[in-house]
Amino acid sequence: MICPFCRHDDSRVIDSRPVEDGTQIRRRRECPQCSQRFSTQEVALLNIIKRSGATEPFSREKVLVGVRKACQGRPVNEDDLVLLAQRVEETLRGTGQAEIEAHEVGMAILAPLRELDEVAYLRYASVYRNFASLEDFEGEIALLRALPSNASNGTSSNSKSPSSASKSTNSSSTFSGKS
Repeated sequence: MICPFCRHDDSRVIDSRPVEDGTQIRRRRECPQCSQRFSTQEVALLNIIKRSGATEPFSREKVLVGVRKACQGRPVNEDDLVLLAQRVEETLRGTGQAEIEAHEVGMAILAPLRELDEVAYLRYASVYRNFASLEDFEGEIALLRALPSNASNGTSSNSKSPSSASKSTNSSSTFSGKS
């Protein structure tokens, strides 16, 4: 790592700490030339390959925007949505791939959204899977009824809130602040 003070092409790592839920590493470094200290952050890149073939970095915010639309008017709180976006990112990073098809992002959203709120799931799935007819909706509703999830009859956010709150508390204790 090049020293930002004297431009020496080497530095020594003094301390390393995980930040941002373990997805980043903060390193404290010292330049052997000028003895100045500075911090760096390392992030494992996760790129999304869009339908057009273009790539862009994964964005939790984009996941949140799409899911917020599906949850509009539903009894789902912001903490649950943030947790969902985190779960989606963890699922994608868990594949071990540096580049993921955009289609896989949508697929990774479906399961946790269904657990959170079945109506929001149905809204999202209808757009994501391009439902073209009433039969598409009826088929998906039949699947929802046949394969029960943790969510039931619109009470999912209430039944999930204690575990979500504890997960949010655990996550926030690892944050040292926004980067």
